[in-house]
Amino acid sequence: MSDSTTRTEPLRVLVYSDDVNTRQQVILALGRRPHPDLPEVEYVEVATEPVVIQNMDAGAIDLAILDGEAVPAGGMGIAKQLKDEIYQCPPVVVLTGRPQDAWLATWSRAEAAVPHPLDPIQLAETVISLLRSRVPAGR
Repeated sequence: MSDSTTRTEPLRVLVYSDDVNTRQQVILALGRRPHPDLPEVEYVEVATEPVVIQNMDAGAIDLAILDGEAVPAGGMGIAKQLKDEIYQCPPVVVLTGRPQDAWLATWSRAEAAVPHPLDPIQLAETVISLLRSRVPAGR
């Protein structure tokens, strides 16, 4: 582990989509360590809304990436539910169908939106900035 952080356990990132290819695109874009200043990332792949809710309610998730195009439960609706129901909900990134849908992500109270097709650099920059808020500064 890097000396630049006091956190040694991996950051847990939930990736929700009914499409395994979308989940894999996200994981491949971010990799095991999206930034040298951050701990490694452990992914929790989820394909259904009930399992998203179960994992988020249990805690220990540092960031959720939710596919806004998932069926039958879209990531934006799930994001809104999580933000309404979970005290100090971790940051949420919504994957939108197109850049014009960013306003819907704002409605969902997600911290960020990244449009399909996924740009690995944009996704990584977004995720890194949100994960930094979850890692205490070196003390």
